[in-house]
Amino acid sequence: MFPWLTVLVAWPLVGAAVVGLSALVRRRTGPAGGGTGLARPLALVFSLVEVGLLVGAFLAFDTGAAAEHQLAEQHAWIPQIGASYAVGVDGVGLLLVALSVVLVPLVLLAAWREQGRDEVRLRRFVALVLLLEAFMVAVFSARDVFLFYVLFEAMLIPAYFLIGGFGQGAGRRRAAVKFLMFSLGGGLIMLAAVIALYFLAVDAGVDPRQAFLVGQLTAVDLGTVAERLMFVGFFIAFAIKAPMVPVHSWLPDVAGNATPGTSTLLICVLDKVGTFGMLTLCLPLFPEASRWAAPFVIALAVVSVLYGAIMAIMQTDLLRLVGWTSVSHFGFIILGIFTFTPLGTAGSSFMMLNHGLATGALFLVAGFLVSRHPERSQKIAAYSGLRSVTPVLAGTFLVAGLATLSLPGLATFVSEIMVLIGAFGGSPAGSAAWAIAAIPGVVLAAVYVLLTYQKIFTGAPAAGLEALPDLRVRERVVAAPLVAGLLVLGLVPSLALTYVDAPAEQSVAAVTAVDEPADAAAQMGSDK
Repeated sequence: MFPWLTVLVAWPLVGAAVVGLSALVRRRTGPAGGGTGLARPLALVFSLVEVGLLVGAFLAFDTGAAAEHQLAEQHAWIPQIGASYAVGVDGVGLLLVALSVVLVPLVLLAAWREQGRDEVRLRRFVALVLLLEAFMVAVFSARDVFLFYVLFEAMLIPAYFLIGGFGQGAGRRRAAVKFLMFSLGGGLIMLAAVIALYFLAVDAGVDPRQAFLVGQLTAVDLGTVAERLMFVGFFIAFAIKAPMVPVHSWLPDVAGNATPGTSTLLICVLDKVGTFGMLTLCLPLFPEASRWAAPFVIALAVVSVLYGAIMAIMQTDLLRLVGWTSVSHFGFIILGIFTFTPLGTAGSSFMMLNHGLATGALFLVAGFLVSRHPERSQKIAAYSGLRSVTPVLAGTFLVAGLATLSLPGLATFVSEIMVLIGAFGGSPAGSAAWAIAAIPGVVLAAVYVLLTYQKIFTGAPAAGLEALPDLRVRERVVAAPLVAGLLVLGLVPSLALTYVDAPAEQSVAAVTAVDEPADAAAQMGSDK
């Protein structure tokens, strides 16, 4: 069988190396030679070939068995500690791999002119983007806990340099350090849980050469106290990545100081590692602990929904506003995961994809807007009346904003409704009440989206902005696939739900199974 996932991981790494070697062509041909400007087209070509490889992976994937991890490979990596190179994707993992692969060429196109004529910076920027793409594909495919942890931490390297080295805000270095400290802190806690999990698995009789494989670990009885402690270790790392209140504060700083393209990759894709980890590691590895923690997690999720939305309304910086919307939307995703219903879990999985499309569109279009301002201002108050000046930009921003507030007919509406309905039928005590408490988040989303659109695009054009250019062809090419995706998945959601329904049912079954012995005992008592 063709190693689709390995090739999808390796190809961007090859691209990053080739982009770096393009400097040799530059030196040999001189300033006016053929090496000039090679980095951009090379990176774009590699990213587009990656899209072609993704199509091949989709064709090889059997949607009738979407709950199974397919395209799988397993090779010994560090046999002394039982670590394997084990990869495979179910329907959810495949959609998140697709999100990673599709967004990269759009980000490269959107950032086509960002580094100007500085070829050294440009090569480093596009090489880091390709390196990050490889890590993102790999982490959504990893089926070995140790491999997952290594990739979880390795992603921080290109992300840190993309924020601190290529950001556009005055506080970019501080934002990069804050992002790194939060992520490393969570990762160290997770590492302690990973090590403990290994020893408990070996003690339970698991082959030490395969003691990190997720498929082996799901059958291990860890004991109540140990399972809960390890759940907490994994969950804290994932909550920071997600990001979830109260460990979210790094995200608005990153959104306000990184380039829009970097924010798109970090917030729309990289942060999904948090919710993906909750769904594919916390639930199957720690089912009893997941049920034990669910009421607390659901409460924090609803707090994230409301707090993120309120903070978004209060923002004066456009890119920070978009960042705060993600705090709110990740709250909805986590809510759906921990209601333990097939509908809510499938809605969360679908929302991971939809959030990436909608917020990615919003970040990139906001970046196009900021790049047109004479002072590159991110302040909302610096704009007004642009609907008559840049109608295509205004319309694209509006569609992305309406998707963010989950307008019916757009993909985000379907996933959000699934999460809320699933929460009403959730098994954790009080989940219906928390679902009701989360509903104002939908209204608040309408407030921050429509108020922002009104301030920037309606009224008379601000002084100096009367002749701004509308979206260029390159920028329309960037926005069109994202808008099309939101429309198509909103009208025909089954295109994606086919991939997430079966994995959702399997995840819920893994968690609810821990109650079956207790339920059976209770039934026997009532029969007597």
